[in-house]
Amino acid sequence: MQESKKTYYIDIASGEITQSPTASTWDFKIEANDEEITQLREEFDYNYNMDVQNFLRAHIPFDEYHNDKENHAQDGSLIRTYEMIYQLGDNEAKKHIESMGILPKQ
Repeated sequence: MQESKKTYYIDIASGEITQSPTASTWDFKIEANDEEITQLREEFDYNYNMDVQNFLRAHIPFDEYHNDKENHAQDGSLIRTYEMIYQLGDNEAKKHIESMGILPKQ
């Protein structure tokens, strides 16, 4: 039996996922089941942890961004986050993400 989907509102900057459209500002509206929300939350948590590590490492002057595997990992996670939002999002979310040009061409 497939889980029913619920409407969620996503704020990329804060990593917030809420079911209330008025609780805070939001960027994207999606329809997702519990498993999909758990996956999205894990991507946000990963990005947050990588942000902290990258902030600390940013104070090491000889680590260049383009040679930094942690930054590449975070970039990959951010793309996975946008891919999930694209797949689960409403038409407005899809159009916005398409306009950003960040997802790989398929």
